Amino acid sequence: MTWPSTSPPSTLGIDFGTTNTVLALAGGDGPAELVKFPAPEGELFAFRSCLSFYAPPDLPSERSIAAGPWAIEAYVEDPAETRFIQSFKSFSAQSSFTETQILGRRYRFEDLLSTFLLKVRDYAGERLGQIPETVIVGRPVRFVGAHPDEALALERYETAFRRMGVKEVRYAYEPVGAAFFFARELDHDATVLVGDFGGGTSDFSIIRFERHSGELRATPLGRAGVGVAGDAFDYRIIDRLVSPELGKGSSYTSIGKVLPVPNRWYSTFARWDQLALMRASREMRDIRKLARDAVEPEKIERLIEVLDENHGYRLYRAVSRLKEALSFETQAEFRFQAGSIDIGGQVARSDFESWIAPELALIEGAVDAALADAGLRADQIERVFLTGGSSLVPAVREIFHRRFPAERIETGAELESIAAGLALMGRERDLSGWTMRAS
Repeated sequence: MTWPSTSPPSTLGIDFGTTNTVLALAGGDGPAELVKFPAPEGELFAFRSCLSFYAPPDLPSERSIAAGPWAIEAYVEDPAETRFIQSFKSFSAQSSFTETQILGRRYRFEDLLSTFLLKVRDYAGERLGQIPETVIVGRPVRFVGAHPDEALALERYETAFRRMGVKEVRYAYEPVGAAFFFARELDHDATVLVGDFGGGTSDFSIIRFERHSGELRATPLGRAGVGVAGDAFDYRIIDRLVSPELGKGSSYTSIGKVLPVPNRWYSTFARWDQLALMRASREMRDIRKLARDAVEPEKIERLIEVLDENHGYRLYRAVSRLKEALSFETQAEFRFQAGSIDIGGQVARSDFESWIAPELALIEGAVDAALADAGLRADQIERVFLTGGSSLVPAVREIFHRRFPAERIETGAELESIAAGLALMGRERDLSGWTMRAS
């Protein structure tokens, strides 16, 4: 939709996700409207959180930068010469990530994010219109990483969003945004548990919704989160099905000794969001050298090809297809084909669930932590709303079915609920109870 230049939208909600980014606009009343993009394959609102950088070999000083589906299109056309970056949100709270080199230039996290946001603004064009003075941005309850630095992440966000042209940035927990979206459907007072399953985090909020004199009021009761979600499930699939075919668990010879291939390569590689960074790392020299001494050199050669030819996106698509299929079938085929590489086989849902058991336990613990934070028992939760792509995984849904009656659980709006809820949240008379500033 287009807002007249004389009547800018009162609120812009931005859900910057690990996998997708969604924007929504809300006026004085009525539902929030999603910002849509005229993408190569048709109009869409879920904008992939990725970037591509390309410099023609004959003009190395030139830079062509694309984002979202345009970045994917550029990568698919020339994967060997295109630097493809995705899931970079996972670095936001990591102090160890200071910068990365892309085509001879240094990019900090805030540089990557601002580059992405400016591209989002440009691609949206008049569909986004004038940027409101105040924008509400979603943030996870807990950022990804072993020791996430929340203040650092919000400081980096602040720098990037202000470069987009935003005067005031306020932050709200992502599941709280989803709760505001869900509250539109409530026809009675209720205590609601919202679970948001993104690419990098699984977040939970408990909110009490009540109507007073016809106005819906909301009171936050508790929250919890954990830095595992869809990307962690990807890790398990890659680690079980792909990494062994690329040399994990194999050996090489050195000075007459047989030694194991370093596992550290695969702990990084299995996190596909870091694959593009590994391609430009110092590790590549060691990998190439080891290929000459490997007991199974063909496996190391496959690893080199995946990195050199930038097969990360095709690998991601193969993993995504398998996860989606196993959400509806008890068995599905995995197939990763790229260049000379062809890895595949049948996968049972039960095997997949056993692989992700550690992540499921962490998610389950976060649900219990949210209940404890609210001081409530499971039987005191009247409605449960699950959103985000990984909420479709049967083993994830089972966590909630063990605690709550099926008639209390709803799922849906997997991609739009947070951004729309953030925009609707902007109508609150007092934002201080729902949002925060960076400092």
